Amino acid sequence: MIPAREALDRLREGNLRFATDGPTKRKTMSRQRRKELAQGQQPFAIVLGCSDSRVPAEIVFDQGLGDLFVIRVAGNIVAPSQVASVEFAAEQYSTRLVVVLGHSQCGAVLATLEDLERRSGERSKNLHSIVGRIRPVVEPLLATAPALDHEALVREAVRANIRASADHLRHGSAILEQLVEANGLLVVGAEYSLETGVVDFFHPAPAESMRGA
Repeated sequence: MIPAREALDRLREGNLRFATDGPTKRKTMSRQRRKELAQGQQPFAIVLGCSDSRVPAEIVFDQGLGDLFVIRVAGNIVAPSQVASVEFAAEQYSTRLVVVLGHSQCGAVLATLEDLERRSGERSKNLHSIVGRIRPVVEPLLATAPALDHEALVREAVRANIRASADHLRHGSAILEQLVEANGLLVVGAEYSLETGVVDFFHPAPAESMRGA
């Protein structure tokens, strides 16, 4: 089992390689590695990320086969199936780091803001199931809209949505709460910049997150 702090360091180092076009460490794509993984897996981190094609976690963090347990859904929302997936990996593989990975200019967040600003047309019931989970998180931000331009509003909404998803995982599952309190599980929120390729682990603040690692 890899402790949460070491796992987080691995992700930071991998993202640095990716963002700076450094030498890749993704050597774990060989036939031998595939044969090893056929016997089982031990991912060192769980990543709940957005489905956006520009944010594949394994590439963004410069990791290979078997390194990450990845769950992807538009808007990196947390519904029962996502909670269950995180619970499964944390219990089955003793993975001690969970990262909620959002990104700049998230389409699901933009769609939610359009709904709130009454600029959207009819959406499918299924899409509303995503927007409906993001809406309560970003709606309070519109109260500050006069003080924010649209770009700033989007930035704040993206981060608010990431924080909400991370907090939901921390406090919306008895299994995960127990793992956090007694077994060193760490749940963090992070934002990937489409412009720079850099991942900012911003929630909770670094000093605070390390106290629980």
